Amino acid sequence: MDDEGERNRLGEYLRARRNLVTPEQVGIRAGANRRVAGLRREEVALLAGISADYYLRLERGRDHNPSSQVLESLARVLHLDDVEIEYLLSLGSPRPPSRSPRRPERVPARLHHLLAALDVPAFIEGRYFDVLASNPLAAAFSPRLTPGHNRLRDLLLDPEERQFHDDWDDGAAIMVAAFRSSIGDNITDPRAVELVGELSLASSRFRQLWARHDVHHLEGGTATVNHPAIGAVGLHREKLPVAGLLLVLYYPEAGSDAADKLRLLASLTLPSADVTLP
Repeated sequence: MDDEGERNRLGEYLRARRNLVTPEQVGIRAGANRRVAGLRREEVALLAGISADYYLRLERGRDHNPSSQVLESLARVLHLDDVEIEYLLSLGSPRPPSRSPRRPERVPARLHHLLAALDVPAFIEGRYFDVLASNPLAAAFSPRLTPGHNRLRDLLLDPEERQFHDDWDDGAAIMVAAFRSSIGDNITDPRAVELVGELSLASSRFRQLWARHDVHHLEGGTATVNHPAIGAVGLHREKLPVAGLLLVLYYPEAGSDAADKLRLLASLTLPSADVTLP
């Protein structure tokens, strides 16, 4: 994230995305002598209905105020989804940098009480994917779901985390894209700079994924993990916004094998707890 990248994030994003769209996807015959896998600048411009010179100025950061109509036309050519379109539009109309430091993320006492009352693995996650609080069953589910850990760093750098996730490669891609979406256009944020710098140096997979400029909103879904005590277990995952943070829950299907395994995990690690699972 050098100074040039900070000044021309729109151009970086456009360049990264056009490199991911094949000619065949937009109805262009590639030909035998084509040297690029993605689209050429002039092809993007033609398909978007703008001049090649104007598109070149956008990629090189010489025009910082494109209209929403131009950006939406480019989004159509680049096959962007709704989340990616929202991100592109934010790059085209950047907000002025905040002069006040960002407040530390703190978990209200009521959320600690809520975590303690839940009988499924649950934790509180901040905007940088730091684990800020968790309940005992989350710690039993994974020791990395405890305060002081960062989910993005653990996923990319901790070998045990890689073994833990059945779909590690896809999970890493989604997490990196969600991190870019989470920090938005504030790439001078010291915490974001710290994480991106550390992971860029330590993880070739992160460097590869970060260069794609993917964005993604983390939502509920399913996850299959390989737990050392209870084996493979498939759970639902839900993310709920609470007090400016995210409450993350892993829970089983009622009456499922996963429910039995989670109950066993609770009995092994929390013998004094009265755990009731569906």
